[in-house]
Amino acid sequence: MSASGGNKAILAAFGANLGIAVTKFIAAAISGSSSMLAEGVHSTADAGNQLLLLLGGRKSRKAADTEHPFGYGRERYVYAFVVSIILFSIGGVFSLYEGVSKLQHPHELTDAWLPILVLLIAIGLESFSLRTAVKESNLLRGGQSWVKFVRHAKAPELPVVLLEDVAALIGLVFALFGVGLTVITGDPMWDAIGTIAIGLLLVLVAVVLGIETKSLLVGEGANDADVVAIEKAIMAGPETKRIIHLKTLYLGPDEIMVGAKLAFDSSSRFADVAAGINQVESRIRAAVPLARVIYIEPDIYVDPTSAAPPTDAIVIKGLE
Repeated sequence: MSASGGNKAILAAFGANLGIAVTKFIAAAISGSSSMLAEGVHSTADAGNQLLLLLGGRKSRKAADTEHPFGYGRERYVYAFVVSIILFSIGGVFSLYEGVSKLQHPHELTDAWLPILVLLIAIGLESFSLRTAVKESNLLRGGQSWVKFVRHAKAPELPVVLLEDVAALIGLVFALFGVGLTVITGDPMWDAIGTIAIGLLLVLVAVVLGIETKSLLVGEGANDADVVAIEKAIMAGPETKRIIHLKTLYLGPDEIMVGAKLAFDSSSRFADVAAGINQVESRIRAAVPLARVIYIEPDIYVDPTSAAPPTDAIVIKGLE
């Protein structure tokens, strides 16, 4: 996986979630806490999600073939979208179901110190996982706010891990709140309320992830800075007079396709046009290294305000 995939952050999150899930289930079985059970399911789902992100990264590296001529880069988007569905269904919906069930059929907690201890340890481990994700994200975030980074990142893994870790930490606080108030008041209703709060949080995060990854699946163009850099690279030489139109598309997190129709001089020889296109492509790749697939169509610009039809065309000399 490329650096943009946040492989280190994914592995850190997987290790933390796997260990936390086991301890939460043990604590839930001993104490009978529904918040702990919901948190155990949440951590299990998160650990499975990390494996899906790793699998998506591996599949995205498959070489292009006749069935997928532009490669498999979008596999990473597909698996990130699956992660959002799992987080919604397994994490969120189960927690809501468990919380409502415990409201209807409450029962006392036993050995309440155990879930509290597990929750405090889990908060420490999740904080380490979040710290790793933040550190890896800062390498790519630049001057963007965190909201903009999550919304505009083309590599889905880091935003997914960030949101999962933030949701996990907030969920742990909700669980600690529910268990703590249950111990203080003796009313198990608070444990159920904490479980419902965890479920609502997970559903919210899953919806946000689903919206963002859907946009990537549908197809997003290069960001404004890259588009400007591509335009400057095209016009930096004498080969073309004007950009008639330009379109970009992310084929995967680490690959941009560029399609451009450029205006060439009508008296240009075919060999000169071909050489000019090669020069333009070289400058684009130097300016934006992710622009790996480039298609340039030479054309003659016609002023749309002019009523006169074009009378000239590119002359292909030497092929007569």
